[in-house]
Amino acid sequence: MIRWILIGVLTVGIAATGFWGYQEHQEKNAVLIQAENTYQRAFHELTYHMDLLHDKIGTSLAMNSREQLSPQMVEIWRLTSQSISDVGQLPLTLLPFNKTEEFLSEIGDFTYRTAVRDLEKKPLTDKETQKLEELYKQSGELKSELRQLQHVVMEENLRWMDVQLALATQDEQADNTIVDGFKTVEKKVEGYTESNVDSAIIGTSSGEHQYKALNGEKLSKQKAIERGKEMLNVKNSDNLTITKTGKGAEIPTYSISYDNGNKSAYMDMSQKGGHPITLLVNRPVNEQKISLNEGLQKAKNYLDKYGFEDLITFQSNQYENIGVYSFLASQDDVRIYSDAVEVKVALDNGELLGFTARNYWMNHTKRDIPEPKLSLKEAKNKVNPEVKINENHMAIVDNDLGEEVLVYEFLGVLGNETYRIFINAMDGTEEKVDKLGGTELNFAAVN
Repeated sequence: MIRWILIGVLTVGIAATGFWGYQEHQEKNAVLIQAENTYQRAFHELTYHMDLLHDKIGTSLAMNSREQLSPQMVEIWRLTSQSISDVGQLPLTLLPFNKTEEFLSEIGDFTYRTAVRDLEKKPLTDKETQKLEELYKQSGELKSELRQLQHVVMEENLRWMDVQLALATQDEQADNTIVDGFKTVEKKVEGYTESNVDSAIIGTSSGEHQYKALNGEKLSKQKAIERGKEMLNVKNSDNLTITKTGKGAEIPTYSISYDNGNKSAYMDMSQKGGHPITLLVNRPVNEQKISLNEGLQKAKNYLDKYGFEDLITFQSNQYENIGVYSFLASQDDVRIYSDAVEVKVALDNGELLGFTARNYWMNHTKRDIPEPKLSLKEAKNKVNPEVKINENHMAIVDNDLGEEVLVYEFLGVLGNETYRIFINAMDGTEEKVDKLGGTELNFAAVN
């Protein structure tokens, strides 16, 4: 009797396990199908947008009306943004595809700059027209490569999930038509970006911002673990894991994570020099025992310890029992907004809870800062007269085209709101206006 009961229980258990396995398989398939559909849509939209982009550039060359040329340039700029977005949705994060994105960005920069200026007063120069013709030819060749790849994908019913698997496993021997096709596209576009780099009408190349400040010898995995333990404030390596970034990453890093149930932490550290790029610690923060200003001093100590130079305190805020401090690089009393670092400190014991320094390591370098053409008084006259100005500084910020420009920075009040206004120190252009957060903003003294 007992034997038959056991057999019955086992039968039910096997059936339940089989049903669970079948359900898991179905759910997994549903996820894979959804991912495959997303990749297919992004690829076909990329090909379609490249078709439109090529046509729009060709149409602009045939235009004689400056009233029509401006909106046409805006449309080309919009299409380049959509194409870059399409590329970002493909499983190509482990495959270097930065040259194609850079080429699309160059088209966007050129057309945006043309669209926002008054073409009645400043029509296209011969050099700009020639550049437009080059972009038309190059975009046509890129369109043809993508169309050819699209034809093969549809003809042979290729799957994008196979691309992701090939890239994730770094299978160099795999004969993957899609990967090979995109490598061909990237190789062709590499020639475009090299020929375009000397053009004065193209915006700042993204290649000029590849982690200028990283220095030092390559760190071994064991040394990275030891440095990670120190930065994450953990005693042993029992609950700590470390991995390297794959091929094609923008910068070789060690990714270090830690979790012991009470505290979890994650950080990215450069392999070169062992510099902290991002760090996040998650734990309960107890009753505040140190002041916001004491937390600022702790943050400065961390910056000194980990090799950051030429930084000034920009602002500090407190959120519950955590101090958040922002720092900017400074050169000759000029604030450099591109070189920013943010530090979070626990106000119960001064522990480092957060760190973001990607912009600093990418951009920090000694700059050749020009003399401003406008005086402080002339720049103030460019500000809305209703704004009551309380502070002013010299600064370098990125404009809408990603170019660094020298500005006068004004902190002022209009009504009950506080604004930061940036006036170009060379031509008086109002580069940016930022509305600040009001009462929760607490500017720390610059030492």
